[in-house]
Amino acid sequence: MNLRVAFLALALTGNTASAQIDPLAPLPVRTAPVKAAPVAATQTGFAGYKLRLAALARSAGVRQATIQATIPFLSLNSRVIRLDRGQPGGVNNPNAIPPFAPYRRRHVTSSLINRGQSRYRAHYSRLSAIERRFGVEPQILMAIYGHETSYGAVTGGFDLLDALSTLAYEGRRREFFEDEFVSALKLLDRGTPRGRLKGSWAGATGYPQFMPSTVLRLATDGDGDGSANIWGSEIDGLASIAAYLRDAGWKPDVHWGIPVRVPASLNRAAIVSRLKAPRCEPVYARHSQWKTMREWRALGVQPLGRALPESEMATLIEPDGRDATAYLLSTNYRAILDYNCSNFYALSVGLLADAIAGG
Repeated sequence: MNLRVAFLALALTGNTASAQIDPLAPLPVRTAPVKAAPVAATQTGFAGYKLRLAALARSAGVRQATIQATIPFLSLNSRVIRLDRGQPGGVNNPNAIPPFAPYRRRHVTSSLINRGQSRYRAHYSRLSAIERRFGVEPQILMAIYGHETSYGAVTGGFDLLDALSTLAYEGRRREFFEDEFVSALKLLDRGTPRGRLKGSWAGATGYPQFMPSTVLRLATDGDGDGSANIWGSEIDGLASIAAYLRDAGWKPDVHWGIPVRVPASLNRAAIVSRLKAPRCEPVYARHSQWKTMREWRALGVQPLGRALPESEMATLIEPDGRDATAYLLSTNYRAILDYNCSNFYALSVGLLADAIAGG
């Protein structure tokens, strides 16, 4: 351990005066009776920021041994910062939204469909048990699993603690990523091996690509072995996705939505939604008013294939504009949006699920 790391580790023990100082302030200089000790006068930047992370973790009840074993050894990941700053702009401008069709071609592919169908058949009895337990259509679970990680092939190789501490330090969403960093430490306290804490550059991990706080809250034992291992058990991963969707408000026995044909005569101005969404406002702004299927039929909107029950409430979206396939979306579509607040994501999950189940 070099002198700099040793000095920081001393400050993180919780048994020194450093526990009482402002965690964002530089590390104090320890002076000898005659002259200053021959070490760096201050710890600034990311090295100093680790003090704040340690203080937050300590106040949240993380074990001191966990703090000492992890925080001094964190590294700022410049690639994580580049990826975060490289996120596409303009996503909140409805006029800048491209058509859905190209996205659908990339995310509802024959490979994803075929591999999803194979897993769907192989795990059908387990998936049926998960459906009885949580009320979520099993093909939706498989579609999210496929969309998120290509059925476990791409779960991310970033060190979660480095990525989360880097994003917190960068500061664009500091409070959110600080909370997630502390949650990741709590996973260690709970017994999760350090080597499992790998994931995306944004901090999502495991087969469901949960953030650490969601792992703590909703990771589920689906295979009955007494452990919720979302990193090594597909069934645990699928059960955890089901637990998430139920927690987000999924209603049993209600399909996510259906493709429909919209007549040229439809008065779109008359069905504009006046609701203001509490979050993801641009996403929900693309949805119409809610009407029953009976009311949509009266307006000339016709299902292309399966239908929703006549009394079921649904909202209309036309992701490729007029004169293209539109969709009537049930309340369960909103649970998929809770997983990832993007209409393109939620639509592609629903369509992939339908293809996996055979239509």
